Amino acid sequence: MTFPPRLGRGVKNGGIGLALTGAFLSLAFFAAPALAAAGHADPGEIGLQTPVTPIAREMDFFHNIILMPIITVVSLFVAGLLLYCIFRFNEKANPTPSALTHHTGLEVAWTVLPVMLLVVIAIPSFRLLDHQLIIPAADMTVKVTGHQWYWSYEYPPDQGGGFSFDSYIKDDKDLKPGELRQLAVDNEAVVPIGKTVLVQVTASDVIHSFVVQSFGIRIDAVPGRLNQTWFKAEREGLYYGECSKLCGEDHAYMPIAVRVVSQDEYTTWLAQAKKKFASTAVPVHYAENAARD
Repeated sequence: MTFPPRLGRGVKNGGIGLALTGAFLSLAFFAAPALAAAGHADPGEIGLQTPVTPIAREMDFFHNIILMPIITVVSLFVAGLLLYCIFRFNEKANPTPSALTHHTGLEVAWTVLPVMLLVVIAIPSFRLLDHQLIIPAADMTVKVTGHQWYWSYEYPPDQGGGFSFDSYIKDDKDLKPGELRQLAVDNEAVVPIGKTVLVQVTASDVIHSFVVQSFGIRIDAVPGRLNQTWFKAEREGLYYGECSKLCGEDHAYMPIAVRVVSQDEYTTWLAQAKKKFASTAVPVHYAENAARD
């Protein structure tokens, strides 16, 4: 069975147009990260936030260089075929319908080609998952606990810490010039630049999700479970994230703020944080238990 000559010419000529259109759209998507801010989203932003860690850069490459061109070309190709069939094989243009029921070559092609595309996508996808899940030797550890509706950060004593603090969203009336509404917090987490940070995440009540887009990290905070992820920030600055689980009434008001500083600044902050967040809590004795004792 052979296709009508007009169909062959249409596919051939349309393929060139689709390729040019796909190349143009792909270039637009490749340029999109330049419009994205580092650390937070801007109004009207296109694309992912600027990556500042190796994992985030790999995610950026996977999305912009592999996924977007493939899905753009596939979508345009399918749309082109649909339009061609609509105008070429409608009742008016094609009053005598074909009796064709199957075509072996075509059926093999539309089975093999999608499988090949999935293989092309799967290889970098599994490599990225491997890099995310296999945590390298960490230089420091930060434990993060999600609550309704704020975050707690704990720095272990064996790494110069020995303190913890809560991080709440700032009220609009407390915002300083330059601070972002619904993202600024009263106490920011601080980490040094160029260090591999192991992030241990859990929750005290319901399931939350710890996400910092510029770091390329996203992990669930589950009560009774300690999940782990990691990042290595390569640029100083203030980076924001938010809980991405519907965790209750004030889900939208528990942002994440992580400040990346130099090693000297981090050492100074550690010393100040030890004094600021020194525990002054005393054991609580309930009257009932005390009387029983």
